[in-house]
Amino acid sequence: MITSPIWLPATLIAGAVQAWRTAIQRRVSDSLSLNGAGLVRYLYGLPFTLALLAGYRLALPAPWPGIGPLFPLFCAAGGLAQIIATNLLISAFRHRNFVVGTAYSKTEAVQGAILSFLLLGERLTPLAWAGIGCGVAGVMLLSTGGRRMAPADFLRALGQPAAITGIASGFFFALTAVAIRRATQSVDTSDHVLAALIVLAATVPMQTAMQGGWLLWREPTEMRRVLASWRISGQVGLLSALGSACWFTGFATAPVALVRIVGQVEVAFTMAFGHFYLKEMMQRSEAVGLMLVVTGVILALLGAF
Repeated sequence: MITSPIWLPATLIAGAVQAWRTAIQRRVSDSLSLNGAGLVRYLYGLPFTLALLAGYRLALPAPWPGIGPLFPLFCAAGGLAQIIATNLLISAFRHRNFVVGTAYSKTEAVQGAILSFLLLGERLTPLAWAGIGCGVAGVMLLSTGGRRMAPADFLRALGQPAAITGIASGFFFALTAVAIRRATQSVDTSDHVLAALIVLAATVPMQTAMQGGWLLWREPTEMRRVLASWRISGQVGLLSALGSACWFTGFATAPVALVRIVGQVEVAFTMAFGHFYLKEMMQRSEAVGLMLVVTGVILALLGAF
C-alpha cells in the first residue's frame, strides 16, 4: 500500500546517491580489508545520520512519537542483514568489475518481491511483475560483462563466485528492506520521513558497534587504516547517510518490492560512474541490458498507478 507520493523521488534520489557512494567505496575497498571497507559507511555515516535527524526535528518540531516494543529487534535485524549484504557486494567487486558486481546484486528486486509477499503480505499487479521480469533480464544481461554467451555458458557463469556473492548480496539487501519497513511501521507517527530518520538513527549506531566490534576483535590493526582513510571514507559516510535516508523513506511509504524495482535505476547511474569515474568500457550488450532495466522500471510504475 502506497501511503505517500514521496516514495518515488526518494527512491530515485537514493539510486543516484547509492551509485555514487558505491563507486567511491569500491576505491576504498582497494586499500582496506573486506570488513574495513564495509565499516566506513557506518562509522563515517553516523554523525551525518544524527545530523539529518536533528536538522529535521529543528525544521519541523513535533512531539516525539511512540516506539513499538519490537522496534530495536527490527532495526538490529535490518542492520545486520545490510552489513552482510554490503560485505558480499564488496566481495563481488573483487571477483569482477564494478558494473557486473552491482548487476548481480540487483536480483534483490525479485527476491524482495517474494520475501515481502511471504513476510509482509504485500501484493503487486501483473504489470509490476512484468516490470520485475524485464528488470531481472536486464541485470542478467549486464552480468555477462559484454561477452557473448550461449545459454549453457550463462548457466555455468551463475555458478561463479561473482554470481553467487552478488545474488546472495541481493537476498540480504531484500531482507534489509523488509526489516526496515517493519521498523518504520513500529514508529507511531504519520510523518513518514521522521519515521525513516528515527529508524536510520537507531540502526547506524548498531551497525557501527557490530562491524566495528568485529573488526577490533578479528583485525585490530585494520582499524587504524580505517581511521587514516577519513578523507575519502568521510565522503562514503555522507553519501551513505543521504542514500539510506532516502531508501528508508521509500520503505516507509511504499511496498518493498515496488521501491526495489524502481531502485533498479541505480544500475543506470552505476554504469555512468563505471564508465566515466572508473574508466570501464561499456559494451553493446550492456546498453541493451540497461534499456531492459529502464523498461522494467517504467512497467512497474505503470502498474503502481
